[in-house]
Amino acid sequence: MKSKNIFVKSTLILILGGIITKILGFIIRIIYTRIVGAEVIGLYSLVMPTYSLLITIATLALPTTISKLVAENKHNNLKIISTSTILIMAINFFVVIFMLFASKYIAIHLLHEERCFLLLIAMSLTFPIISISSIIKGYFYGKQNMIPNVVSNVIEQIVRGILIYLLVPPLMAKSDILAAASLFLFSFIEELVSIFINLLFLPKNIKIYKNNLIPDKYTLKNILNISLPTVSSRIIGNIGYFFEPIILTNLLLYSGYTNNYILVEYGAYNAYTIPILTVPSFFITAISSALIPEISKHYLNRNKKLMLKRLKEALFFSLSIGITYSVILIFFDNFILTKLYNTTLGLNYIKVLTPIFPLFYIENILMSFLQAIDKAHITMKITIAGVFIKLASLAIFSLVHVGMYSLVISEILNILVVVFLNIYFVYHFLKDYKYQSLSPSL
Repeated sequence: MKSKNIFVKSTLILILGGIITKILGFIIRIIYTRIVGAEVIGLYSLVMPTYSLLITIATLALPTTISKLVAENKHNNLKIISTSTILIMAINFFVVIFMLFASKYIAIHLLHEERCFLLLIAMSLTFPIISISSIIKGYFYGKQNMIPNVVSNVIEQIVRGILIYLLVPPLMAKSDILAAASLFLFSFIEELVSIFINLLFLPKNIKIYKNNLIPDKYTLKNILNISLPTVSSRIIGNIGYFFEPIILTNLLLYSGYTNNYILVEYGAYNAYTIPILTVPSFFITAISSALIPEISKHYLNRNKKLMLKRLKEALFFSLSIGITYSVILIFFDNFILTKLYNTTLGLNYIKVLTPIFPLFYIENILMSFLQAIDKAHITMKITIAGVFIKLASLAIFSLVHVGMYSLVISEILNILVVVFLNIYFVYHFLKDYKYQSLSPSL
């Protein structure tokens, strides 16, 4: 019963924090989009795939890795943190250096928008501080203590809102590029605040010995054994995301669409359509974050009954939330979009994607389950299949003059392939898994 209480408590805390964070995030996004306009949002959207790819490399999936290792309690926690920190700082050094030299080429030759250069530079400077913050958050997830992360996330949003409200208007008056780049620079300040808040929640009676701060090969090996398959899967997914605007921009230009059309429509898709469709995502993120350490413990104890029970609970909550929200969106999509963003841009894309998105909400749950049972290599294969389908279909439909609907169709195909492959592998694992329950079933 104690295990169930921890899982439910952790999930509810993350959901409550997610609701507050999401509301604040929505308010901030509305303010920002109304200040800067569709063109700046388009510029921001163009560099986001590059950001997602590089931040995945820079953080090395450490929140998931540290969460799992701390939950399994196989290592000294200080050893895990110190080894992770040294590893991640070395990786960040090379990533930042790479971006300082490559940003100009990416902006001009890949994104076909020279104004993205400053955004890419600003983006790269945030990686080290975000990586350090992710290590601390992973520790608290592993301890199933969600309060520090919830508090820090809420305060992050408040700081972000204040910075945007005070600084973006004068920056916009000087240059739209400065206004766009400021979001990345604000992230640096937010993560500093987050680190400070999380440190306040660390136990006061921690005894730190020199030996605990020295990395060792055993801990490093275990970190890499978990993080490399996980991050490889995410890198592959983000490589697909990285090439998405490149393929889309080049092939739509080849098909006769203007650069302005691509900038505005792609900006609308990322700034309005996807945020509206993924409103409940904070619920799913909360459930997934609470699920990983819970499943890891039961997998270590070979307790199939509790693993299956927690998975069913997570899927039930996720599907219930996803279906309910999708039904609301079918009837009130125009109302929600206009009230939140004062625009109808992206409305047609919402109408097409809404019926398929309940499946999207269980994707993260299934992948988190596979990662928790040491099957990250399977999630990598699933991601490869999804990326291949998405990019291939995006290229094909971009050439048949359906405009931005080429991206919508490829998104649908990606969701279908990834979700059903996840279901297939989870089902076969549970079907074939032999276990000996070491804990009382609930």
